Amino acid sequence: MFDLDLWQEIFSAIRKNKLRTFLTGFSVAWGIFMLIILLSAGNGFKNGVMSNFAGRATNTVEVWGGRISIPYKGLPQGRRIQLDNKDFELVERRVPKADNVGSDLWTSGMVTFGSEFFGCQMRGVYPSVKLINNIDVKPGGRFINEVDMREKRKVALIDERLRMMLFKSENPVGQYIKILGAMFQVVGIYEINNNWGNNNTVYIPFTTAQQLFNKGYGINSVSFTIEGLDTREANEQFDTTLRKKFAALHHTHPDDRRAIGIRNEMENYLQTMSIFDAISLFLWIIGIGTLTAGVVGVSNIMLITVRERTREFGIRKALGAKPADILRLILLESVLITGLFGYVGMVLGVGLSEALSTVMEQGGGGGGGMSILKNPTVDLNIALLATLVLVIAGMLAGYFPARKAIKVTAVEAMRAE
Repeated sequence: MFDLDLWQEIFSAIRKNKLRTFLTGFSVAWGIFMLIILLSAGNGFKNGVMSNFAGRATNTVEVWGGRISIPYKGLPQGRRIQLDNKDFELVERRVPKADNVGSDLWTSGMVTFGSEFFGCQMRGVYPSVKLINNIDVKPGGRFINEVDMREKRKVALIDERLRMMLFKSENPVGQYIKILGAMFQVVGIYEINNNWGNNNTVYIPFTTAQQLFNKGYGINSVSFTIEGLDTREANEQFDTTLRKKFAALHHTHPDDRRAIGIRNEMENYLQTMSIFDAISLFLWIIGIGTLTAGVVGVSNIMLITVRERTREFGIRKALGAKPADILRLILLESVLITGLFGYVGMVLGVGLSEALSTVMEQGGGGGGGMSILKNPTVDLNIALLATLVLVIAGMLAGYFPARKAIKVTAVEAMRAE
């Protein structure tokens, strides 16, 4: 039942002690605010770095040829390793659980349409690269398919930037562009993914690229996805085994890491996640420490408050007030202050993090490069839980000294200074 007199007494006590009320509330609001800001910054940093993995499947493995750094079986140091179709077959036949296997071959040159021309990178790829690199083809177009590969068709995909440079407002799908003197039909437009360098890249069938640009021989890299490697130890063992297979094929030393290059995205992903787990733990420790400081501040101030009002409690008891009524008065005042200021701190923290997220999203909508911070927000449930913890702590901070004070007899309480 709502007791108007009780609430009038509470607000009267708050008005008489404005500074004390402000200090109590500030410690609560600051603890919540700092916790939310810390967690938001940690989430933003994590989201920014993790978004850079979005341009490629996290279970992707890429292999390319380098230069021999360890002389082996009479072969000199510095010899260049050139991958070819045998390497593609090695992955297909001798790497268990390998999926979406594809080769990559690239060259640079001019792309021309009418009087417009632009310097680009041409990449001959397998259809599987769409899944590996998470390429998003716009409606009305398509990616390279198996028929293109089998018939060595001269078809191409261009990115949105190249479409604007060459075709302006025209629809390029179905039209022809000239690539290094050969005519290619545009079959699709893909979304630019800045994280993996797809800008100004034209995708064409691998078999077509190999025949036109490399005399039907050689590849630059082999990419594929692999399932079942969920730990860093498993990925390290897989890399070692894979390197030995390629080393045997190219007659290089099994420990020569420069001869055969391997990039395992899952290994990088797991390593990054372990770093963020440590960062998250560190931020939580700081955040909990900040909350603890707020709780200590509330406890100290409430202890002083009860001690200052001991004489008041004695007078109330002498006039017939029950101990439960006095205790309820203190608890409601404590909950009101911690709840109100905790809510203010939560709103300010969440509001600031959301504002930063909105500003960064608008400012980086068309930018390139890798994102350091992205969506620096915090789970609202965590913010509410932290506020609730401080409210409960404030209530307990007022309860124990108040419970001790009301046990003192009215005469002793009125003698208190």
